Amino acid sequence: MEIYNTLALLLVMAAVFGYLNHRFLRLPGAIGLMVLALGSSLLAIGLGKLGVDWVVKASELVRGLDFHTILMNVMLSFLLFAGALHVDVRALGRQGLAVGAMATVGILLSTFLIGSAFYFLLPLFGLPTEFIYCLLFGALISPTDPIAVLGILKQARIAESLQSRIVGESLFNDGIAVVLFMSLFEIAQFGTDKATPGLIGQLFLQEAAGGLVLGAALGYAAFWALRSIDNYQVEVLITLALVMGGTALATALHTSGPLAMVVAGLIVGDKGRELGMSDVTREYLDKFWEMLDEILNAVLFVLIGLKMLVLHISSTTLLVGLVAIVVVLAARWVSVGLPLVVLRRFYPFDRHILRVLTWGGLRGGISVALALSLPESMPRDLLVGITYVVVIFSIIGQGLTIGPLVKRLGLSTGPAEDSSAH
Repeated sequence: MEIYNTLALLLVMAAVFGYLNHRFLRLPGAIGLMVLALGSSLLAIGLGKLGVDWVVKASELVRGLDFHTILMNVMLSFLLFAGALHVDVRALGRQGLAVGAMATVGILLSTFLIGSAFYFLLPLFGLPTEFIYCLLFGALISPTDPIAVLGILKQARIAESLQSRIVGESLFNDGIAVVLFMSLFEIAQFGTDKATPGLIGQLFLQEAAGGLVLGAALGYAAFWALRSIDNYQVEVLITLALVMGGTALATALHTSGPLAMVVAGLIVGDKGRELGMSDVTREYLDKFWEMLDEILNAVLFVLIGLKMLVLHISSTTLLVGLVAIVVVLAARWVSVGLPLVVLRRFYPFDRHILRVLTWGGLRGGISVALALSLPESMPRDLLVGITYVVVIFSIIGQGLTIGPLVKRLGLSTGPAEDSSAH
């Protein structure tokens, strides 16, 4: 019953905040929900200091929520599949090499740059931290959030080629970053002597390559099933089973579930939609996954805001977090720009595109979930606090300004989509 009550509370809050945002704030959905949840958390913290009893109970409820498990083991697969389902695979294919380079080389480079910078910066604040933990922070803060990116770019009406590049990278780089984070976590937990390069390489290959292969197998199996029948109820059920069963199978096989769901979603969204579905099925499938995506998205950003209730961010951590914003953006600029410079012969770009790619790399729930998964034996509170500062700035600051930036640089294909429209 406790799980039901928790889920009921989250959905009620998401609905209330969604209504208030739509009615009054009129911010993009994800940003409005998080702003209201953050505001509610800060208000509750103030009331808690005045001795209001219900705030204590609310804090205990939020503290009991396992954010990492909720997002990484339950919500993420649904969100990634839903996002991949509506990606234009042909447009993505034309940007394939650039997307692949940014999602792999870019993530590795960003992790190293951020980790190295923090290894030298943290002692200046009286917080000397081992290099492996700095690299862990680099890995968890490097992935851009496809959930936030998709919604923002849709409203900004960015050019198709650039949108495919940003969305494609976001869908793949979080899977790569999770695998990298797990590899570094193994080293941090068991020591560099036991975690040999060969073992880490094997783990990375098993997680990443295994996830891609599993996703392709599941995607084509679902495509075959969808093409062999014409019943929209059963076909929607097949896609739901694909996500839930595929995630469980990926966990059992120790492969990357997020990568598997991205690949499966791309296949079902492309081949399944074009060759395996009737118009009726296509309509119902799109509406089902769009609705599920909106609900989970709403709950996720409410959760991010509510977690502020139980975080203790000191003034020093806040200051380090502000420095981290600059470091993360600089690392993003280098890690995106360097692969594109190398590939400039195939994918011409100018500084305007690099600015949008840098500023449009929003950090979100994945970074928070990875930070919260760290054990107390590691500098968890410090890394969680810094992550929260970066994520809040990213979603609110970058999220609210990427649209105007795209328009000012002349990269928008039309007037921004009204987030308050029905």
